[in-house]
Amino acid sequence: MIPKESAWGSRSHCSWRGGKDNILSGLHGKPQQGRGYRCPDPLGELAAAERSGIELLLVGGGVMVSVFGTRPATRDLDVVVLPPSDPGRVRALAAVVAEERGWEEDWLNDAAKGFVVGLSSGPVIFSAPGIVVRRPAIEQLAAMKLCAWRDDVDVADAKRLLQELDTDYNETWRRIEPFLQPGRELKAKYAFDDLWENLHGQP
Repeated sequence: MIPKESAWGSRSHCSWRGGKDNILSGLHGKPQQGRGYRCPDPLGELAAAERSGIELLLVGGGVMVSVFGTRPATRDLDVVVLPPSDPGRVRALAAVVAEERGWEEDWLNDAAKGFVVGLSSGPVIFSAPGIVVRRPAIEQLAAMKLCAWRDDVDVADAKRLLQELDTDYNETWRRIEPFLQPGRELKAKYAFDDLWENLHGQP
């Protein structure tokens, strides 16, 4: 889980340059080797300095890395900017972080909203002054992976998410179905059936 603000120390001790393997540090700061503190959150700090706040819904690889630990890194962070946050302002602040660290400006990708059907109620996974980051419900994350179903990464992620749902075949599908993207329902159902058989045998 992403560390809480209380584990952090002063910005003056922090190194702000980093590679894409440290992309999550754009939200929560990277642990400093051999030290007992973390850098403050860049986006949150910038927003707090403007006396504003950012609320994000983190989806995709960012959730799989930060919450479920399925892989060590992610190329970018897919998010939905939640109201009343201003998406344009969030992109501008993310560009400041990118410039400081030598990253591409789209390290924080808010185009994910086009793949999110409805907004489920998920927990807060990270908060600090100026920023709150939530994740969707497991069912919605699973639906997004089943609808994508592009490569071994999607398969592995969907499998891990299904393992989090302690329900039978019919109930699990019933909970996932409302979050499927229109036009991809059949693809998702085939993917779900394949994964379920792999995990549990024939339903």
